[in-house]
Order: sequence, then C-alpha cells, then structure tokens
Amino acid sequence: MKRYSTSGIGSMVMRVFVSLLFFSGTVLKTAESRESDSFYIVKNIELLGEVYRDVSENYVDSIDTAEFMYAGIDGMLETLDPYTVFLDEKESDELGELTSGHYAGIGVRISEIAGAVYVLSVFDGSPAAKAGLRVGDRIEKVDRHIVKGKDLDEVKTFIKGPAGSEVVLTVERYGKKSRVRARITRREVRVNSIRYSGLLGEIGYLVMDSFGNRSPDELKRAINELDAASRITKRPMAGVILDLRNNPGGLLEAAVDVSGLFVSKGSQVVSTMGRDPESRISYKTKHAPVVEKRPLAILINKNSASAAEIVAGAIQELDRGVIVGNRSFGKGLVQSVITLPYDSKLKMTTSKYYTPSGRLIQQEHDWTGGPRKVLEREEKPADGMVFYTRNKRKVYGGGGILPDIRLDGDIPGSYEAALRKDGMLFRFANTYRASHDRIPQAGIDRKSLMRDFAGFLERESFIYKSEPEELLEEVRKSLAGNHKEAHPGIDSLVASLEKELKLLAGKQKSSESKQVALALEQEILRHYDEEAALRSRIEDDPVVKKALEVLQDPGRYSTLLSP
Repeated sequence: MKRYSTSGIGSMVMRVFVSLLFFSGTVLKTAESRESDSFYIVKNIELLGEVYRDVSENYVDSIDTAEFMYAGIDGMLETLDPYTVFLDEKESDELGELTSGHYAGIGVRISEIAGAVYVLSVFDGSPAAKAGLRVGDRIEKVDRHIVKGKDLDEVKTFIKGPAGSEVVLTVERYGKKSRVRARITRREVRVNSIRYSGLLGEIGYLVMDSFGNRSPDELKRAINELDAASRITKRPMAGVILDLRNNPGGLLEAAVDVSGLFVSKGSQVVSTMGRDPESRISYKTKHAPVVEKRPLAILINKNSASAAEIVAGAIQELDRGVIVGNRSFGKGLVQSVITLPYDSKLKMTTSKYYTPSGRLIQQEHDWTGGPRKVLEREEKPADGMVFYTRNKRKVYGGGGILPDIRLDGDIPGSYEAALRKDGMLFRFANTYRASHDRIPQAGIDRKSLMRDFAGFLERESFIYKSEPEELLEEVRKSLAGNHKEAHPGIDSLVASLEKELKLLAGKQKSSESKQVALALEQEILRHYDEEAALRSRIEDDPVVKKALEVLQDPGRYSTLLSP
C-alpha cells in the first residue's frame, strides 16, 4: 500500500466525510438545515484533524500515520453497515475485476485449507490448465515468495500480474516425490458468470455465479445455445431452470437486464429509494425477452443476495416463474462507488431495493455495535406483512425472498459441514487421485471407499464433535477449579451428559453416511473432471429434482402461479 503525506491523508478523510453526508441526503434538506449541518461538518472535521495531528505527533510510540488514518476511516464506516467501505488502490482494482469479470492472471481459484494454500479449481483453456496445474496442487512458492504463513489475499497478489508477464509456481502434488515447477505466462482471464449450462431432458439448466457487466449477454448466449442444441435432438427446450444459489449478486443494471430475458419489455423489475421518499427510481426492462412463455424456475438459498434477490423477486411478483429453495439472504442495500484521491474509492450505501409490489429486500441485521449510536433510525422489514403479485398471489415481507416451494435440500448436515470445514473431503480426494490414474470404469466401490476414508480420518486425528458437545466442553472449562466445590456431583453429571451426547453424535454421523459418501465421490470426481463432478451433483440435487418435477407438470406449475 502506498504511503502518503499527513496533509494528503487529511484531505482524503475530508472527502470521505463530505461524500458520506452529501450522497446520503444532506443536500435534500432545507436551506436552514443544510446551514446547520455544514457548521457541524466543519466542526467535526476540525476536531478529527486535531485528534489525528496530536496523536500522530505526541503518542508515546511512533505510529504509521497512513495506517492510523485508514484505521480511523474504517472505524467510522463500521458504525454504519458492512457494505459501506473505504477501498485503497489495490482493493479498488479488485472491485473492477469483480464487476468486469476479467483480470490478468493464470486462471485458477485458490483456497486456504488446513493452513495450506491449494488449487481449488482450474479454468478450462487457461494458462494454468495448459501448464498442467490441477485441482489439489498445494502451492509452496510463487516466484521467490514462500507461501507458508502468507495471507490468502497476498498469495493472490503474487499470482496476478500484467498480461504477458511470467510467473513460476512451485507446487506439491500428493504422491509425487519431487515438486512440480510450472512456468506460466499470464494473460487476460475472462470469468464467465455462467458456470454451467446443460439440458436435463427437455429442461435447460443454468448456474449463474455473479452479476457483472457481461452477465446478461453470457446468459442470453447460453440460453440460445441450449435452445439450438435441443432442436438438433428434436426435443425442443420446454422450460428453464436458473440456479442462483450461492450467488452473492453484483450490478443492479445486470439484474434488470437478466430479468428482461424472461419478462415482457417495459416490466418494472425493482425500485430504489434513499433517505428522501421522492428519490425513488424505478428500473424497467428495455428489450424483448428471449424466453417469454416457457415455464421458468429460479433456485435460491440463504446465500443468494443482492442482484440475485432482485431477479428472484421480480420473477415471483410478475408471476413469470416459480421460486424454489429457501429464504434468500436479504441484502437489499444499494452501493454507490465514489472516487477519492490517490486511486482510492468509497463504496457507500445510498439507497435500498424494493420489489415491484413494494417489498423491502433488506433483512434486519444487527451489525452496528460500539458505544456510540450513529444511525438515527433503521427501517425494519415488516415480518409477515402481506404483499401481492400481479396475479394477486400473496407474498410476504420480512427481508429476503421467500420461495414458492421451500426446500432445504442443499444444506449439508453438521457432520458433513465439519468434514468440509477441516478440508477432509478435499484432502482425501487428493490421496485417491495420487494412487489412481483414472476412476474405475465400473465406478468407485462405496463400501471400500468409506473404509479407506475412515482410516484417513483416524490418521489425521479428526474427531467430530457436535455443537452440544462443544457447548458441554465450555461448561466443563467454566466449572474447573474452585467451582467444583460449589457444585458437588457436577463431574458425574457432566460425564453422564458427555456419554449421551457422544451417542447422539454417533447417530448423527450414521444418519449422514449416505450423503457424506456421495459428497466424497463427487469431490473425488472433481479432482479428475470438474464439469463431470458438477453434472453428478446436479443429478443428485433434491432442489433441482423438485424444480424439474414442477416444470414438467403443467397443472401444478399453473396452480403455483394462481392466487
């Protein structure tokens, strides 16, 4: 991060202050109120400047004045909401990558698992794929940078660089005695927001990961390709499933244009409103739809947010399709990006999203802590408040989008979640890949696989503890020492509870055995062929199965969209 002069940083924080107050509605107040606010703005900036100067010059130990100011900006913004943030030069560049969908790099996704950095995914046709990197490779060095002990974001920075430049990755591949050294030429990597598209019988199925500048065109192209493929097989595409689960959202305009692929031109998709009620802006579709009449299902879950919720809400309220899954996250805040000096930016919440019927998408979250209350009031969604779709169906407020068909099929059980958290499925798949050049044609023998997996867990000293067991451990610690004397017989009670909870944890593991085996098989397959693994997961996905069932039953589909 660049270091700037104290006066330059002071100028930046003044810009942050003014931007916060201007864009949040100060300019919409009366002249008298604006004059009063202006006085307090100047007064508070002066006060902040004095504190900053005095501490910078007189604190007992020397301090990094730039980082000190950034800490002050971050602390100020943390009193608002998690999405109002200050972005330094590096973070501003990353924001551009997210919205544009392309960057200069090698085409991999990496993740920290059990204290090491692994290749989680390799993009088809990318420089990394051509260099022979594969899922499961553990990154040890990037050029001369040793990865161990480094933050994941720092490792990503090492890997990225100007298009045409070279980077050398040294990786450990399980089962290989020597390290694999890959010299890779970076190039522009375009990340398609449509992670998967394919035909499930006569139904088109598409997975959309984000909402960037090119997402509407990418979705349109994928739908047209599926349509063309279905005509070749003489089984025309009879419906569409758009999977927005785990989609964190993105650009508002992209959400409007994606909705426009399914609803008639001129349909209202969403509206935004800031502090002033007269600041409401309505967003309508501008183009004729690509899929106007064929049955449609949108899949959402608790991690579907922002732009994904705009699309789901519009499709639901215009009665264009059915929503399947569980209640979405409830991120209904609009951020404006304000340019600041020194290539920095302020990403600030300026308004809220409302569906066509007036439902507030924002879920109530308790995120403003600290001793000082900054927000004068916070609008709370009316939980259970009834709204109506175009066909007069009832839909409910409370934040997020509540599906027409609620199904929790994609949520892992507590045992599977614990295995994933510690990277056990991923790491075992690594060992399997090292000892098998290919997956047996007859498939993997599940009984033998689970026996090997149990041995792996034992060697790795993995012990599953349920949440109640963890809580009991906390109780045991709190009762240690002198507390025992005040609670005679507590040891025997805790021992009895521990025995009971272990039995329950064992039952939980047994109840999830089939699901864990399936997840393990899919993770192993992913180490050989990522797309094949995704297809396998889709075929066994209960939420997808339910959506297919509804789309293939015209009577039920029609009933769901009727009042």
